[in-house]
Amino acid sequence: MKDIFLVDADETLLDFCRAEREALAFTLRMHGVSADERLYSRYHAINDELWKALERGELTRERLVVKRFELLFGEFSLPLDAQAFAEDYFARLAEGAFLLDGAEAFLRALKALGRIYIVTNGASGTQNRRLKKSGISAYADGVFISEEIGCYKPSAAYADHVESHIPQYTRARAVWIGDSLTSDFACANSRGIDFILYCPQGEKAGYTGLSARSYAEVLALIGGL
Repeated sequence: MKDIFLVDADETLLDFCRAEREALAFTLRMHGVSADERLYSRYHAINDELWKALERGELTRERLVVKRFELLFGEFSLPLDAQAFAEDYFARLAEGAFLLDGAEAFLRALKALGRIYIVTNGASGTQNRRLKKSGISAYADGVFISEEIGCYKPSAAYADHVESHIPQYTRARAVWIGDSLTSDFACANSRGIDFILYCPQGEKAGYTGLSARSYAEVLALIGGL
């Protein structure tokens, strides 16, 4: 029986792409810059690349949050202070609490089946604010935010912390649900925990495990485990 659900936040429950885009646009306007599609696209690509480097242990979060803007501003020849910009960006990002369509109904259905634990990389203040504002916190039996723990998915230290802080936890009862192969799947796979890839845009290359394109499919897969 599966009744412990380890659920990623961004792009699994929360629309992080929208939050990221709106925060970037707002902060650029604050600093006197008009963004275009090319700038948005490059920021997203740079940020994604740096987060993967962090997951591999090649970069610290403290360096990441500033370096992404240093690289972006360098490419676009923007004379902005990356450190100051990062602080303003985070303040705005914390307000971006947009649930993906159907996420709240999904959480209600999961809650009826067992306990929900949010497993997320990110900044403590930003993630806590977004989880509370979106209503996710009301469904969670626990929240594991990487910055609060001091390590990041998919590190062994992160998985150790999660597993040791869930009462009556056994791997046989757990299911990990997330959108990332490099953090969520890697973390679950390292512990032998059943994993469901949430991929509404379609399958991801090279992945052959359980996957779902909708929350209904996630629930159906859980019922079959």
